Amino acid sequence: MCDAATWTLAAAVGRLIAESNAVLVCGGLGGVMEAACQGAAAAGGLTIGILPGADARAANTSVQVAIPTNMGHARNVIIVQTADVVIAIAGEYGTLSEIALARKIGRRVIGLHTWDLGMDATHQPHVLPANSPAEAVALALQAIQ
Repeated sequence: MCDAATWTLAAAVGRLIAESNAVLVCGGLGGVMEAACQGAAAAGGLTIGILPGADARAANTSVQVAIPTNMGHARNVIIVQTADVVIAIAGEYGTLSEIALARKIGRRVIGLHTWDLGMDATHQPHVLPANSPAEAVALALQAIQ
């Protein structure tokens, strides 16, 4: 579910990603994914949607590159493997699976109003918390430099 406040956060994250000349990779459907894509596309950024089904037309209208996988939730592996860093915004179990997969392959996860999963063995947070879209994107960009 994506309420108005979460939509606003996700759209701002998308816009800031585009303004940073980074590429937005997401699941390509509605809710947070659509809001982030709208924000990025409105700022002139590139949006890629890794879709769960076989039909590229299922992508939200702000996805510029739709990649149908016909893999269902298993496409989350492709999403996190494609991304250099993951920004998790709110979310339910699909988001939780992306966080877990990202951490398993060594990707940094930035969290904005999402799951708090405690600390790893090195006493670093599994999900690095951010308090705003600007902080989330700044932390993500730091993680890939």
